[in-house]
Amino acid sequence: MHSLSNTFLNPSQPPFSPTHHSNSKPMDLFYTIIFTTITIIIFSLTRGLKGTLNLPPGPRGWPIVGNLLQVVNSGQPFFQYVRELFPKYGPIITIKMGNRTMIILSKHDLVHEALIVNGQVFATRPAENPTRAVFSCNKFTVNAAVYGGVWRSLRRNMVQNALSASKLRTFRAVRVNAMDKLVDRLTVEAAANDGAVWVLKNARFAMFCILVYMCFGVEMNEKMIEEIDEMMKTVLLTLDPRLDDYLPMLAPLFFKQRKRAMEVRGQQIKMLAPIIEWRWNAVTAPGSDPTAAEFSYLDTLFDLAVEGREDPPSDPEIVTLCSEFLNGGTDTTATAIEWAIARFIESPTIQSRLYEEIKSVVGDRKLDEKDIDNMPYLNAVVKELLRKHPPTYFSLTHSVTEPAKLAGYDIPKGANVEIYIPGISEDPKLWAHPERFDPDRFLSGGESADITGVKELKMIPFGVGRRICPGLGMATLHVSLMIGRMVQEFEWRSWPENSKVDFGEKSEFTVVMKNSLRAKIIPRV
Repeated sequence: MHSLSNTFLNPSQPPFSPTHHSNSKPMDLFYTIIFTTITIIIFSLTRGLKGTLNLPPGPRGWPIVGNLLQVVNSGQPFFQYVRELFPKYGPIITIKMGNRTMIILSKHDLVHEALIVNGQVFATRPAENPTRAVFSCNKFTVNAAVYGGVWRSLRRNMVQNALSASKLRTFRAVRVNAMDKLVDRLTVEAAANDGAVWVLKNARFAMFCILVYMCFGVEMNEKMIEEIDEMMKTVLLTLDPRLDDYLPMLAPLFFKQRKRAMEVRGQQIKMLAPIIEWRWNAVTAPGSDPTAAEFSYLDTLFDLAVEGREDPPSDPEIVTLCSEFLNGGTDTTATAIEWAIARFIESPTIQSRLYEEIKSVVGDRKLDEKDIDNMPYLNAVVKELLRKHPPTYFSLTHSVTEPAKLAGYDIPKGANVEIYIPGISEDPKLWAHPERFDPDRFLSGGESADITGVKELKMIPFGVGRRICPGLGMATLHVSLMIGRMVQEFEWRSWPENSKVDFGEKSEFTVVMKNSLRAKIIPRV
């Protein structure tokens, strides 16, 4: 649950590549301009990227652009380009992307040294590009804030006053309602399409219903929910990395994009401001609106005391924090559901075993979240899902509060420290047959997996250490509940029938299926 997975499982944005939500043809012109200019001005390769620092090894790059052209010319998504470097350079590498120095880690012992042993030093975030700073109100969010008083205040408030176990229990009825709506939507869609349904779209809607209520304290109609959802997706698209994020000298060429970003930010504020005002009126005059919930995350923000500041969050900052709450838990959870259904279709035995466990524990009533603790196979399925299909390839970017050392190498202040998550969750030294999707590995005294990283560091879908996803508990609850209800209500088969599931993947806001999954459902008798 870029975390609420990583989560929060809020997935980090991978560096710019032509496969990542960008129009590559206009970008080709910029690449040509850059390459030509550099060739004219600078006609010799540098002697490497290290300078006087002992940086980790990595491919040699050009002056100014570093490895940016190599990444683009590879024709691969960034994660694939990086994955092919580890066998050559080792588990810690340096890549220079324009003005950004990226230190990328792919082994559990390196991550443990950085984020556990030296957690305080590696607990901050690097500088943001100007566009992202507009939407984050200059890093006034839990995920983006630098390590310090603002981050402590925002995180403490979210964890204690919105995502604690006791607070989550207050929204149980909301989750029940959202699961019923999901079943109804799937039933109607299947009836109109010979049994076929789109998995991701429906899972995303159900999650957004829950999070909108938790955030604003009101149950909205379907049209309003979809409008807010579309706005949130537009914001995420606007935040996609651009070439000038890595080469600020090109910023003047992107004035139209910056203008568009400001327009989107204005639209975001315009859409959410009336909801925030409505909630303020409901809070200050209890009982004035019978539709208002007793509590919402938004309530905690109006008078929030922020360390180092005299004033509570401003209206734009409240919009930013609410947007973070919504985005953090929607795509990550919905994506996990899509991968789960794909695995059930591929392995009917897993689906059958899960259904039998549900029947034995629940009987004929609807599965309830209180049943989850008594369902070891469901919990094993969720763990294996998070191991095999973490929400993002890279955890949210870390940086150091001061120049540091890691594995004997220099980590300069301001560098991006990236964690390549599959390097840990697919490590054959940590896992038996890591390429398999096998929930049984977690049963009958088999393999262990502490997803918090406290006892061991073998999989980190929610990050680890001081910046671990604050929504870990909510994320696992939502994934478990939604998987359980969807399998209890329907048998899931391939569509078209007898076709093979394509497990190709791509990076959007999260790691999604390359071809969005459409499945056939058969209601359980």
